[in-house]
Amino acid sequence: MPVLNEERHLRNSVRHILEQDYAGELEVVIALGPSTDRTDEIAAQLVAADPRVHTVPNPTGRTPAALNAAIKASRHPVVVRVDGHGMLSPDYIKTAVRLLDETGAVNVGGIMHAEGENDWERAVAAAMTSKIGVGNAAFHTGGTAAPADTVYLGVFRREVLERQGGYNEEFIRAQDWELNYRIREAGGLIWFSPELKVSYRPRPTVRALAKQYKDYGRWRRVVTRYHQGSVNLRYLAAPGAVLAIAAGVVVGAVLTPLGFVVPVGYVVAIALGSLPAGKGLTTGARLRIPVALATMHMSWGWGFLTSPRALANRVIASRRPAVQASADV
Repeated sequence: MPVLNEERHLRNSVRHILEQDYAGELEVVIALGPSTDRTDEIAAQLVAADPRVHTVPNPTGRTPAALNAAIKASRHPVVVRVDGHGMLSPDYIKTAVRLLDETGAVNVGGIMHAEGENDWERAVAAAMTSKIGVGNAAFHTGGTAAPADTVYLGVFRREVLERQGGYNEEFIRAQDWELNYRIREAGGLIWFSPELKVSYRPRPTVRALAKQYKDYGRWRRVVTRYHQGSVNLRYLAAPGAVLAIAAGVVVGAVLTPLGFVVPVGYVVAIALGSLPAGKGLTTGARLRIPVALATMHMSWGWGFLTSPRALANRVIASRRPAVQASADV
């Protein structure tokens, strides 16, 4: 578990792991970043309460470094990634281990089931699980079991992580997509199954959501530069929308009001698209869905368009394995 400032959800997240319906041994390795809240205190309480829980330091605070540190400190042949704000369904590990055996995959994952605790978070959850929000990404919107480019979090055969040298620690974001790309290039099978579900708590503010999606877009662009040919049309939708809206505003302001058709059309589209996404939610949550959608689209697209080439150059210059094979596993 890579953990940073997770006092709100950490205890509950660990409880969902320790209460798994799984007959085998379990250990929980929490990689602690430099939190400024009560995360470290809560983690210490969890360690004292259950011998299956222990911690390792992650002074950089970076997610991939945390993951590699936790993997190194663990000892079992199956590695389950869990975030500090993710809640595993009761049979998650048991099902994942079965799917690894049945499919021959080296990494399996399922649905990122976003759930909110207030109107804003419920609006974000609705946006994150709708096709107008995230396209056809199966781990967001669901789908049938099948090979996949990437999956949410992931349950890995340890041996594949060791062969790949773990996560690339230069990828602040998109480290899971980048790792899964390397696994697929090496002939490994990534498998998505809707049988697997992890409840996810969305970012609590517009600002936090905007930063999250800007970072997603920024680092997804780094992946496309680092791995030539890895881009697809779905990832170009948001930056294309940003460019089209900006061009429409400029044309509308300088040349002809007809230019405003594009930005107005976008607003109408997300307003209409939010209607099915908001089914069953309160009025307050439904009214916030268009804001969540626009924040996700524009932030992701802007991050992608403004991602500095220097980031990719830095990543390329620092290729090195972070997780080595061990004789003890």
